[in-house]
Amino acid sequence: MGVTLTRILTFAGLTGTALMGGLFFAFGTSVMSSLERLPAGQGATAMNLINVRIQNPLFLLIFMGTALVCLVLGIVALVQDTPGKWWLVAGSALYLVGVIVLSFAVNIPLNDQLAAVDPATAAGATEWSNYLAKWNPANNLRAIACTLGVVAFGLGLLSGGSVEAVPPPQGNHYGGALPTGGATPWNNS
Repeated sequence: MGVTLTRILTFAGLTGTALMGGLFFAFGTSVMSSLERLPAGQGATAMNLINVRIQNPLFLLIFMGTALVCLVLGIVALVQDTPGKWWLVAGSALYLVGVIVLSFAVNIPLNDQLAAVDPATAAGATEWSNYLAKWNPANNLRAIACTLGVVAFGLGLLSGGSVEAVPPPQGNHYGGALPTGGATPWNNS
């Protein structure tokens, strides 16, 4: 079971998907519920700031880099008839559809809509309420897609090679053959 392009891509896809899943999970379990408890204008202002700050090189590298890895991995797994290919294709599809498509179809447009309204106004409060009702479920779906993607990549890695049984050692712990005829290192009679 050597290192192949497919295994490298799978490890990269698994790692990126796990990182993104952790981010989405953290937002879903703590960040968003904290922002919801703030007055509407403060919660929306904080979210707008987060949405600006998250667009940094490291985040974009992991977010979009994982998408590129998943795209290449899915194609390579199919073309090369890789062992565990359907797990690799599933993991790739879960990230591409469950994260990238969902983000660009739901979460990012909602971020843009929220940023376009003054959070201190009544319209801003209404937009914030609408935002929470739609953004949170989509974010939770992204976390679930990443979790399932990590599982799929892990199963793909397990399918990628066989585990051979290690034969029992021959001889004693000194490296020699076991004696025959009754003489042993601990019984020299």
